[in-house]
Amino acid sequence: MNLAALSRRAAAFPRPRWRGPAVATRGLMKRFGPIEAVRGIDLEVAPGETFGFLGPNGAGKSTTLQMLCTLTAPGGGTARVAGYDVVKERDDVRRHIGLVFQEPTLDGYLSAEQNLRFHAELYGLPRAVSAERIRHLLEWVGLWERRGSLVSTFSGGMKRRLEIARGLLHSPRVLFLDEPTVGLDPQTRGSIWAYVHALKQREEITVFMTTHYMEEAEYCDRIAIVDAGRIVALGSPAELKAKVGSDRVRLRTVDDGAAIAALKARFGIDAAVRDGAVTFGVAEGERFIPRLFAELGVSIHSVSVARPTLDDVFMAHTGTSIRDAESQRPERSHGGRFGRAR
Repeated sequence: MNLAALSRRAAAFPRPRWRGPAVATRGLMKRFGPIEAVRGIDLEVAPGETFGFLGPNGAGKSTTLQMLCTLTAPGGGTARVAGYDVVKERDDVRRHIGLVFQEPTLDGYLSAEQNLRFHAELYGLPRAVSAERIRHLLEWVGLWERRGSLVSTFSGGMKRRLEIARGLLHSPRVLFLDEPTVGLDPQTRGSIWAYVHALKQREEITVFMTTHYMEEAEYCDRIAIVDAGRIVALGSPAELKAKVGSDRVRLRTVDDGAAIAALKARFGIDAAVRDGAVTFGVAEGERFIPRLFAELGVSIHSVSVARPTLDDVFMAHTGTSIRDAESQRPERSHGGRFGRAR
């Protein structure tokens, strides 16, 4: 289904426009015993924005999401979602948000359609409206033909698609997605983001997602890079990559140690071996390559140059790649609906 058709369907379910910040936090904190999971988060997310919370497992992403969704109380600071205080106005917050958990929360003893009907009744949707919306959403996620099947018979990817449909059913002002496309194939990932984009454009829905996938963060209007419970960078993907500035050069040489030493001695460049190649940043990398071959003094097998990525941004602010950060940081279990604090 193309974006125009999706936009027309989204327009069939109008909702009042919200003009204040969709999400606003000041000094948001959360501690689990001696562990500071979230340490003073300040941010504002505009209505209609797709906002990404990017960081490794254990960075505090899902704990922040729990507080914004009223699933756990903040340990300090304040947070408002769709204009409502997450502590003082919990019920109002819950009426105006949709939430897709990383782990399935569907009833396996009900069919796909029954799961959505139950959700619609909880939110008080008129039956005629809910029936039309259920059909559209199940068609979009490719489950209309399986609407009568028990969810217990679904694959992990099918359950995820159904949960996303459920999160959108009541046309929320803010849709929270916790690692939304884990376990989905590339084609389904693309269709999910196409629909979310179309729905967001028509309904001015705000999408707030957590992820540790760089390619997903590129879909966002803005992202916050989170490490050890703090926001270390905030801006659009293009802005953040532009601030890194340098191109990334990767060398494969006969002697990586000698190459690293030569780069430091001859060019003042700090390099490191990452994923089997000598890697470093330099301005105008393609222009630097001829000089590198002429002056390095170490035989080079191959060289590649790439523009900065979000992983480069993460590394610039934390000193490590997001992959390395995940391998070094054990997951912490704090219980709750999300299972683990991430």
